[in-house]
Amino acid sequence: MNETNLQVVLAARPAAMAEESDFRFVEAAVPEPREGDFLVRVDWLSLDPYMRGRMNEGKSYAARVELGEVMVGGAVGTVVSSRNGGFAEGDKVLGSFGWQRFAVSDGKGVMKLPDPRLPETVWLGAAGMPGITAWMGLGQVGSPKPGETVVVSAASGAVGSVAGQLAKIAGCRAVGIAGGAAKCEHAVKALGFDECIDYKAGPIDAALKAAAPGGVDIYFDNVGGAILDAVLRRVNTGARIPLCGLISGYDGADIPIRNVFSLLVNRVRLQGFIVSDRMDLWPAAMRELAGHVAAGRIRYHETVAHGLENAPRAFLGMLRGENLGKQLVKVS
Repeated sequence: MNETNLQVVLAARPAAMAEESDFRFVEAAVPEPREGDFLVRVDWLSLDPYMRGRMNEGKSYAARVELGEVMVGGAVGTVVSSRNGGFAEGDKVLGSFGWQRFAVSDGKGVMKLPDPRLPETVWLGAAGMPGITAWMGLGQVGSPKPGETVVVSAASGAVGSVAGQLAKIAGCRAVGIAGGAAKCEHAVKALGFDECIDYKAGPIDAALKAAAPGGVDIYFDNVGGAILDAVLRRVNTGARIPLCGLISGYDGADIPIRNVFSLLVNRVRLQGFIVSDRMDLWPAAMRELAGHVAAGRIRYHETVAHGLENAPRAFLGMLRGENLGKQLVKVS
């Protein structure tokens, strides 16, 4: 194969805000699969907030990326050569292939795309890891009941958008919180949220009281910080908070939570969860989510950067909230 394997590796650990200089491009030879392996050409790369945590030195729920290593990331690709009986040339596959044009795999953690009728990219978004995260957090932690009010932060993002739509499917009132009027309009008009609060328009206390006059039964939290603090002032007795992400603090910001007393007074169940802890639930989640997508009950939007060389810029833009819906890179 005459092509080279462009890779994006971690060059430096961010001191605070991540920067493009924290990444480095490396050109390597395309790897040759050994017996039992196969070679994948990466077609689509998923960019997700969790990757920011993997850049740090400290302990987290998953191994950090070491300096000089290829950045981690889920991707959809095409098998271009195989010495593995379970995968054939031309197979479309989903796996953690990282920020590179080509990857070798032995098949562990890799699956063939389940339903060829759906777009390839849906398995990186609404019916993939972000959708499963929403499905698991809302269903397993939130346990929604018809008529309850569900508030979702980062409502126009890959996870939040699915969480809000699942809340509607469960018969709940869905209130989104997003940054900017355009994102809120998308959440209501395209995704079916009942209301959406623009946190960039000012303090959200009054808007949240108006949007959830009966209080909040479930808060699907993707951001933490000041928004979590505001929602804690509106939670009902017995409220549940699936804690999915804390993106407001991913760049080192220390935002204290003042309304912790509400957790006790209202007997709130706040539970952090990691989607990879329950891989046994993924097949059922993917089937259900794919069915919702195929039937039009779950809609999604994608923001696409073209070319692996634009992955760092797109990733940093996503952390700043510049994307709408799922952030992808069209690699090849």
